[in-house]
Amino acid sequence: MLERQNKTEIMQKFARNPKDVGSPEVQVAILTKRIRELTDHFSRHPKDTNSKRGFMVLIGKRRKLLAYLKRKDYGRYRSLIAELGLRK
Repeated sequence: MLERQNKTEIMQKFARNPKDVGSPEVQVAILTKRIRELTDHFSRHPKDTNSKRGFMVLIGKRRKLLAYLKRKDYGRYRSLIAELGLRK
């Protein structure tokens, strides 16, 4: 799990306004951070199959949020994936 301080840093970096905590950009950034942490975890613990389902759920949520953002505002989508270093 992400620590509160890490989450607030991510929220401040990707928020569209100072009180923004739930925009798609913020949600995708938080999910990306958790996915990267779990990827590192799985490289150290390859037999941890019980956590992989939750990992796949996170990937699905991120994919849906990115599809939504791409549909609604393509410019914001392109800038977000460039900033996060995603491949799309």
